[in-house]
Amino acid sequence: MELLNIDPSGSYADLTFGGGGHSREILKNLGPQGRLISFDQDSDTLRNLPDDNRLTFAQNNFKYMRNCCRCFGFEELDGILADLGVSSHHFDDETRGFSYRFDSRLDMRMNRNSGLSALDVINNYDQEKLKYILKFYGELVNPGRIANSIVNYRQTNPIEKVSDLIEAVGKPASGIDKNKFLAKLFQALRIEVNGEMEALKMMLEQSIKILKPGGRLVIITYHSLEDRLVKNFMKSGNVDGNQKKDFFGNISLPLKLINKKALEPTKEEIESNNRSRSAKLRSAEKC
Repeated sequence: MELLNIDPSGSYADLTFGGGGHSREILKNLGPQGRLISFDQDSDTLRNLPDDNRLTFAQNNFKYMRNCCRCFGFEELDGILADLGVSSHHFDDETRGFSYRFDSRLDMRMNRNSGLSALDVINNYDQEKLKYILKFYGELVNPGRIANSIVNYRQTNPIEKVSDLIEAVGKPASGIDKNKFLAKLFQALRIEVNGEMEALKMMLEQSIKILKPGGRLVIITYHSLEDRLVKNFMKSGNVDGNQKKDFFGNISLPLKLINKKALEPTKEEIESNNRSRSAKLRSAEKC
């Protein structure tokens, strides 16, 4: 909330509503004229909506942020907050297939109405495509071996549940912790199913166009892929991290870093909420 530097009469966006915690905190800091638009593509979040006429809810992916904001009369924003990744609700709901703790059907869709599920990815992607997502989205060791194991297994056995997938991939490479291995495996599938990296890129590019001068962009990431994109974008104005120059050779930076180094949870925060251990908080202001 401090990094958002909330103007009580300003307009803000919470791009990851989830349980509504961040939206409620923003509303606490807004006055009667302030406005908040909150996004979430998961229909389960509707039950968490507070009864507040300053809040507009957009049941949509935040990659459509700018168009949705325009539709609801938010032409410019004073601040944007995004808490990326998966909510605790997704991890704890054993029917959603996000966690290897439950032997549930492989789904992993944040939007249950979308077509592609983890079941489709595991059973229909060819070996090279599986290798790609395991390597780049999961950063797994020996992605080719894992992809080959999946393809060989599914030739005689359908992979429908979490236990099927764990059996299909076999043991992790020597010296690798099983839980960390599975966490990376599930991360890779989840990112592919939900198109998370592409959505993040689209949102970041739109943020500069919709933020007012002096508006704040505040983002919490949970893994290196997300954090690299956000870090590059805030430093250079594009996800590749390449600073662009004008005709005269001057570097044009659309954003100014607020905290040059990512903020991380304290020991006390991790003890009270272990899922925050990998979180990194970055913020920037539009020039």
